[in-house]
Amino acid sequence: MRNTFLDQKENKTALMKKYILRLCINHGEYSIAALAAELKNSVPTVTKLIYELIDEGFMVDLGKHGTSGGRRPSIYGLNPDAGFFAGVDIRHSHASIVVTNFKGDIVAFEEDFPFVFENKEEAVIQVGKAIRQFFTSRGIEWDRCLGVGISITGRVNPHTGESYSYPLPEGKTIRDILQEELSVPVTVENDSRAMTYGEYLSGIVKKERNVLFINISWGLGMGMILDGNLFFGKSGFSGEIGHFPFLDNDIICRCGKVGCFETGASGSALHRMVLEGIKSGRNSSLSGKYRRGEKITINDIYKAIREEDVLAIEKVEEVGDTLGRGIAGLINLFNPELVVIGGKMAVTGDYLMLPVRQAVKRSAQNFVVQDTTIKFSKLGKEAAPVGACMLSRSKLLGIL
Repeated sequence: MRNTFLDQKENKTALMKKYILRLCINHGEYSIAALAAELKNSVPTVTKLIYELIDEGFMVDLGKHGTSGGRRPSIYGLNPDAGFFAGVDIRHSHASIVVTNFKGDIVAFEEDFPFVFENKEEAVIQVGKAIRQFFTSRGIEWDRCLGVGISITGRVNPHTGESYSYPLPEGKTIRDILQEELSVPVTVENDSRAMTYGEYLSGIVKKERNVLFINISWGLGMGMILDGNLFFGKSGFSGEIGHFPFLDNDIICRCGKVGCFETGASGSALHRMVLEGIKSGRNSSLSGKYRRGEKITINDIYKAIREEDVLAIEKVEEVGDTLGRGIAGLINLFNPELVVIGGKMAVTGDYLMLPVRQAVKRSAQNFVVQDTTIKFSKLGKEAAPVGACMLSRSKLLGIL
């Protein structure tokens, strides 16, 4: 990464330039007069900063905007070509990678390529090599990369870059290893929070400032935008709704506790419920596979739902009802404007969404629920890696 004012932490001019870029990220394009008002500084000072940002390649003059009457001001915005960010969503046996430009537009995306991730330094180094290779294969020079964001499942400390799901020996962290390997700033974040931030800056969220993102995949997680800010909690462990003791079902969760929310509302719950139905003699398009002793995966169940398998649809509706009851409690607690449902299980569409909405309507306080809209993620599988890119950019500019 080239040396710029972005590397300067205390310099007043550098801080003002970062603030201008932050305003453009959050609110779009500006005239110099509008920026001067936001910065509470003089027009000549802001003009000088803008032209320096243009010379440095971070902003562009977008021309004259406004009505035909009177003098139309020049409008300035982010230069998409100022640099690039890489975002990687790491799973146990695969990964997805996105490259975005400085404005946040997706330049390249590769979904679910095979990749075995282990809690070994060698595996982290392989992630770094894959990122570099992805850049060069798309014709982008590596020195144009401004930062890398990593999205990973489980508990993550975003301050230290430590993953508690994949602890590394000798006190090393994913962030430190990758920064040494790639020579750019690296951000490591929990997948649910990365999805939330991606959806907030580049997805379904418009002007809403209080948003809950429900990540229903094999497990169940949540990210929160509260009063326009991504919420981390003290150590970055917020949003673990999957392990909220919500259900009286005596089912042992993968965390070792009993009755966790995700034992009734997750991909793993759906998988268990469908298999239990088949074992009990219920008819399903997957029954033959079960009798032959073949492994039934969650993707097999999603395929059966698309093909209108009655048992699979019945069970996903049960999951939706449980999820909706939990979301009703969250709506009562947070009073959000928007709840976004994303993650792998979102592919079940209305079979999941309709019982969610019915349960919310039935269980939430009427005067609270009328403030809330529930929607599916717009970014889908791109949400986590795009969010990782946005987190990397925001950390670079001091937004987070």
